[in-house]
Amino acid sequence: MPPKKQRSPIRQPQNKKPASKKGEPLEELAPTPRARRARSDDTQTADAPKSQRPRIPRNDTPAEESLATESTSTEKLHKVLAQAGLGSRRDMEAAIEAGRVSVNGHLAKVGDRVAPNDRILLDSRPVKKPKFDELPRILVYHKPEGEIVSRDDPDGRTTVFDKLPRVHRGKWISIGRLDYNTSGLLIFTTSGELANKLSHPRFEMEREYAVRVMGELSTEQCQTLCNGIELEDGPAKFEWLREDGGESTNRWYRVMLREGRNREIRRMFESMGIMVSRLMRVRFGIVNLPPRLKRGGMLELDVKQVKSVLDWAEIPIGGSTADSPVTPGHVQTPQEKRPVPRNPYAGRTQNRMRTSGGKK
Repeated sequence: MPPKKQRSPIRQPQNKKPASKKGEPLEELAPTPRARRARSDDTQTADAPKSQRPRIPRNDTPAEESLATESTSTEKLHKVLAQAGLGSRRDMEAAIEAGRVSVNGHLAKVGDRVAPNDRILLDSRPVKKPKFDELPRILVYHKPEGEIVSRDDPDGRTTVFDKLPRVHRGKWISIGRLDYNTSGLLIFTTSGELANKLSHPRFEMEREYAVRVMGELSTEQCQTLCNGIELEDGPAKFEWLREDGGESTNRWYRVMLREGRNREIRRMFESMGIMVSRLMRVRFGIVNLPPRLKRGGMLELDVKQVKSVLDWAEIPIGGSTADSPVTPGHVQTPQEKRPVPRNPYAGRTQNRMRTSGGKK
């Protein structure tokens, strides 16, 4: 019995027979050379044994859908590099402009798109793309005063990156910054997309601070700071401001704003004639500073917390579900990564037996 013909996903136009006049028979269309060859091939295939017949791959995807999938499967190059944890999108655009990135052996340009099978090199090293269902790591760090949020400091000061644990692929990216004399919550992640989403000014993420000042603000001054004042680099205002206790000349306030310019809070209080003696960030978006986390301590978010942050930032999580049994990684500082000491008693029993001639 001849095999059934493969149904093509593309609907081919049928050759219509010419219309005949009334009472005249229809003329059969002569087969074309290609049709004759196809018929002969079908005949040979039908006569051949079943094991020797060519295997026809099955394709149930329509042609229009497959073309749409190909066109939408590419992504911006700097976005792919950021997702790999190699830096923020802005850093990756700078690396592309500097000629440090190549795709399939060709020098990349800003705005290029890459497919999943493209070979990407950064500084002549292959870039390992993250898996779709792989979650990024998020680290909460209680920054003390006297540390700078930078990888390289010409003055040789201590940086926050010196204490962070190592990552096997990618690197830690800080979400926002804190001044040298400011302490509190600092968030790190291995996802450049998440870092860009949370730190870019256009997203206006909430930042809450605890401020200790020398003096006391009047009601009119509090209202002025919430309505907005003019600084050297543009207007600034607090979304809300409230008193938070204190004694004598040291008063505490809680403030919230949606941007993070250089020394912005200190300059706003100084415009009212009030000097800030201590500044600490206690919240960034939905991430709060744990009250039991001491200065210089760090804590890595678990899987459920990471997914909550990604969902809040409107970043697709991937194929994993919230109930998947995934164990979060343990935060290990470089000081803890010491070689395991050798057992001092290893081999002593065998050496004792050799010296005694094997007698116990």
